[in-house]
Amino acid sequence: MLDQYAKINKIRRKVFEEVARLAYEGNCYDDYKKIELLPYKIIDELGATYRSSVFLERAIVAERLRLAMGLPNRSAEDFEPVSDGIQDAITTERFYEAPLVNVIDFACNACPAESYYITNACEGCLASPCQTVCPKQAISFKNGKSWIDPEKCINCGRCFNSCPYGAIIHRERPCAKACGMHAIESDEDGKAKINYDKCVSCGMCIVNCPFGAIADKSQLFQVITAIKSETPVYAIIAPAFVGQFGPKVNLKTIDDAMAQLGFKGVTEVSIGADLCTLEEAEDFLKNVPDKLSFMATSCCPSWSVMAKKEFPEFEKNISMALTPMVLTARLVKKQHPNCKIVFVGPCSAKKLEASRKSIRSDVDFVLTFEELMGMFVAKNVDFNKLKENPLKNETSADGRGFAVAGGVAQAVVNVINRLEPGREVKVESAQGLDNCHKMLKLAKAGKYEGYLLEGMACPLGCVSGAGTINSCTKTKGQVALSQRETPVKNPLDSIYAEKLGKLD
Repeated sequence: MLDQYAKINKIRRKVFEEVARLAYEGNCYDDYKKIELLPYKIIDELGATYRSSVFLERAIVAERLRLAMGLPNRSAEDFEPVSDGIQDAITTERFYEAPLVNVIDFACNACPAESYYITNACEGCLASPCQTVCPKQAISFKNGKSWIDPEKCINCGRCFNSCPYGAIIHRERPCAKACGMHAIESDEDGKAKINYDKCVSCGMCIVNCPFGAIADKSQLFQVITAIKSETPVYAIIAPAFVGQFGPKVNLKTIDDAMAQLGFKGVTEVSIGADLCTLEEAEDFLKNVPDKLSFMATSCCPSWSVMAKKEFPEFEKNISMALTPMVLTARLVKKQHPNCKIVFVGPCSAKKLEASRKSIRSDVDFVLTFEELMGMFVAKNVDFNKLKENPLKNETSADGRGFAVAGGVAQAVVNVINRLEPGREVKVESAQGLDNCHKMLKLAKAGKYEGYLLEGMACPLGCVSGAGTINSCTKTKGQVALSQRETPVKNPLDSIYAEKLGKLD
């Protein structure tokens, strides 16, 4: 999914690189106004390469640059320069302004909404099962082949399933197909529009739009502004980072890589994952099945927000444990008062989580792995020359396993098995919000009494989040390798376990 559109990836990452370079090299308002030149630097060909016009290409890049600066998305009707409002971005206190995920309307291809279409492969067969099964008599014959009347069709798909030649195709707008919340709608011009009452900022539409018309806002510029200030800035990095930047950026070299960007230190969020595991295991033992029919994990913000939106009756069934991001941030801020914390991870939804008023004091900024890569490129960090540090062994293998689907639930089960040997813990997990929704519907029907449910918004888990760089399959393998190399296996053996109660 993330590897399909190389051209889109190239433009997106070039935008992050140039914004990072602008932030590192600039010192005043006049320096930052050089953003006006960046669309010409990024799209430096004289003719169109990606679109019908080089002018359109540069206009789209200009809006992506603005979003990467955390500035508002604009429509084609706005005539202000790219730098309009840039003075508002020159701060270390800027949080995301809604909406986080945006459709650049003049970049949208206005792809057809969901429909069924009969291709030239139709043989006009005598049996005509497509016509027979259609409940609305929407299919007739024209020129010896079947034809669907779009005015009558209700998109039930029965014709699609019945055709013996596979001559009927199911067309869906890619962004809408990827959205498990069905939040992608159409405006009056047929272009994609996000229903923000449904959107949970999982970012799947961002990486599945073939035209790169959807982008989220970034705090990249503000992070670098903070690094250049006198306030110490510390990074906390999600377990899915292993393998994201190639084999040279690993558990032993990440400290040096981040130090070259200006961070005072880096802490693995898998420490917080250990603490989250302990809390969720305790919650499960206390509440299931006596007080709650089942319990669901809480670390994926898109999953937990979806569950509370779509199934409000299950709000208490979602674990109240703080997420690994928040627990790690609180731990670091206790060690380094008055510092700034940057969470680095694979996920757009973490940006939304960190913007909540209850969490802002814990997590100051959120960057994706893609955005961090822009910083590495801007600072010319040579991964082949990174210094190795000894492994800290501050986290468990189970904590590092939070990066992959099934890892959260397995960690909780492993702790419960230590606390109450012999107790059976039934587990069900789902990946992708559509599947998560189906899982909760079955829970509502009573299918998961006494279960621990794990939901992940992204396929294969965090390793395929919207802000990742590397293949999710390769990253999953690297996570497994990091787990095998971790001497501490169970979160109960974490050196930070006794600090859990002090972080609530």
